[in-house]
Amino acid sequence: MVRIGVVGAGRLGSFHAQTLADHTAVTEVVVTDPLLERAEAVAADVGGSVARDAQSMLGSIDAMVVAAATNVHAEMMRLAADAGIPIFCEKPITLDLESTDEAIALVQTADVPLQVGFQRRFDAGYRAARDMARAREFGEIYLVHATSLDPAPSPEPFVRTSGGLYRDFLIHDFDAIRFVTGQEIEEVFAVGTAGFAAFDVYARNDDEGIAVGTLRLSGGAQASFAATRHNPNGYDVRMEIHGSSGGIAVGWDDRMPLAPISMEAPRPPGPPYRDFLDRFAPAYRAEMSAFIDLVLGRAPNPCPPEDARAAFVAALAAERSVAEGRPVLISEFE
Repeated sequence: MVRIGVVGAGRLGSFHAQTLADHTAVTEVVVTDPLLERAEAVAADVGGSVARDAQSMLGSIDAMVVAAATNVHAEMMRLAADAGIPIFCEKPITLDLESTDEAIALVQTADVPLQVGFQRRFDAGYRAARDMARAREFGEIYLVHATSLDPAPSPEPFVRTSGGLYRDFLIHDFDAIRFVTGQEIEEVFAVGTAGFAAFDVYARNDDEGIAVGTLRLSGGAQASFAATRHNPNGYDVRMEIHGSSGGIAVGWDDRMPLAPISMEAPRPPGPPYRDFLDRFAPAYRAEMSAFIDLVLGRAPNPCPPEDARAAFVAALAAERSVAEGRPVLISEFE
């Protein structure tokens, strides 16, 4: 039985708090947030308690879930590592490679597990695709395509601190491609823009609202990705895998927010996904359950920091590619 502290009481932090409160192995959920009234509201909803800050909760918790803004991730991980307790941290670990490596070294020295939040690893479709790839049901993987479309631009305060389209959003695709194929990303070429009226909030903050690109993978496969922060049809996240023995599509279901143009093809019957929580709620719950198993020593780390670093470096390579107009090797960052 464990007591879990949740740092950050926003949408995702409150969702994690509820998931933890519902878990049979969790005896107490302690919530903190810079806006104390927000922490109080979440704690009241889940039957938990409130701490005035992360430091003050350390004596009463067995593990920490960090769902706060990325710019405070490093500080929260240091507090938890110094206390010797396991950490769950939403991606990315930090916003630059130097501090990411410092955080990884910190938890390694403290010998505490750090699970990083890449919820697509816990989605049934992505996991099935990974199992098929490991069983070579695709034969030789030829092509992978990842699609990530947000329904509406983010609020400006979030845009200012998120780290940008690649480090905040496309990092999920980079991790999912590695996770499913079992291949490393070796080279990235990307182009992006914030040159449309819908993306003014990104242009003002030196960010992008649209990006496409290609990846060269270590096993010989070629991958591509496409992302936009404005898709009025709804939230749309998919992956296609094509190989010498066939292919599949992950995320092609009754709620996919894309209608066929053919008169013979029926429209998807369900309402489009509204947002990431609507699409991935079961995956987020499975992710948090896996963290509890990690805390209790019942299972290995399903998303160690080294994997998170690899996806983060791919995001940095994509940014460099856009800035310099050339393909960028991952080895340039090593």
